[in-house]
Amino acid sequence: SGMPAPCVFAPDMTEQVPLWHHYLLAIQSRESPRVQDYQRAENILLTVLERVQALDPRFLVDYSRDLEAFQFALRSSEDPLDVEVPLGVDAEALLIEDSEAAEPGDGPAICRLGVLKKASGLEPWMTDDVFSVSSEGRDKCCGHIVPSKVLCVLKDLLVAAIVHCKHHSLIPPGSLNAASLKEGQLHLSLLVSSGWRKIRFNVVPVVRKKHSVPALEGAQLKPGFPEGILRRIASHGVDLVPANAQHWRISTGYLLSRLLGALGSFPGHRLDSLSILDRVNLESWRGGSQSPGLTFDHLKTVLLWASVLFPAPEDWEDLEGAVYRLLVVLLCCLATRNLPHVLYPERNLLQDSGLDLGVIYQRVEHFASQPEESLRIHVTHLGHSRPPRIDNGVKALLQLPASDPTYWTTAYFDFLLDKFQVFNIQDKDRISAMQNIFQKTKTMGNDSS
Repeated sequence: SGMPAPCVFAPDMTEQVPLWHHYLLAIQSRESPRVQDYQRAENILLTVLERVQALDPRFLVDYSRDLEAFQFALRSSEDPLDVEVPLGVDAEALLIEDSEAAEPGDGPAICRLGVLKKASGLEPWMTDDVFSVSSEGRDKCCGHIVPSKVLCVLKDLLVAAIVHCKHHSLIPPGSLNAASLKEGQLHLSLLVSSGWRKIRFNVVPVVRKKHSVPALEGAQLKPGFPEGILRRIASHGVDLVPANAQHWRISTGYLLSRLLGALGSFPGHRLDSLSILDRVNLESWRGGSQSPGLTFDHLKTVLLWASVLFPAPEDWEDLEGAVYRLLVVLLCCLATRNLPHVLYPERNLLQDSGLDLGVIYQRVEHFASQPEESLRIHVTHLGHSRPPRIDNGVKALLQLPASDPTYWTTAYFDFLLDKFQVFNIQDKDRISAMQNIFQKTKTMGNDSS
């Protein structure tokens, strides 16, 4: 689907507006109606969830969802949105029994939520519908809260709540049907109609837990985020969500959304660059969602890494340069087939994704080399494409972090930006560090110059 040009331009003005800004303005012209659609859909869902809580007070309503509306406005893609339903249980009173992750790269370990034998106040969570009695007599706990049982109860509650809300005209006619409720393995999926847009929500039960996330307390993210912001985000703790029928796992979705929200308060084009690449991904790399490909969450992770690797405000002053800061990180991740999770870098977000990373790499590289054709919103914007910005040598350079992780540094990515002709930094130390990388890779540099 082509994107309409924003109506703020008279036809004779389009040539005076740089292509990147024109494309961004077209995206932004859709933000307000998208937010309104989202808020209407969210209100419908909250009405249903309020009824769920009235039917069973163990399930609570989370009203603090401003970050979701903010992210929905940034996106062009229509991937499902997670809606968390907090469980009214004191996680500090539970016994968290860690199970070993299968492999070191699998990310946060999975766990079981045990109820201690002498626990008080947890009686609502020790009923057969959500609880499984422990068969191991010597255990400290008398049994476990079982994710598959919790999901089963929540599903029945959602159906009853939707029927009630429709019967009492609490939600607009045709906006939500219990028949649209799909059971994912680890969530419940609902399709909500809002105006002309249909939004799919994945409803996920969560247990809130005070738990430290080392990446938010260590030095890893500090270049890109002030310490006070990281401390505030870390104080939220983590969410435990279903990992399989018996186990729970740590979900970092809320923490990553808070980090993204923090970037919105910094000067420059960080979030604009994410919006542009999400649109290009949808239209050009995924053919308008016809083929599987990168998700908004993949691109959000790329932006968070780029913000750590390029903490200087001047890196984000120029829109085109800001987009290329994301592109060099994304290309490197696709070339090495490794996109590290920001909070758990040992976890690779591209592993087991089922995506053809080679094909995606070719499309992203083509865009990075000649972006103009993907940025044209209308045939009248045909202009002269610049010659390709990159040659074969860049592909070899992008592979370097796979064999030597020390290349995952600002100097290495500055070197790539220079290859793409978008390195415009005057800082002497950075120029010197970039030149050192150039010396280190001189044999490749000679081949590709």
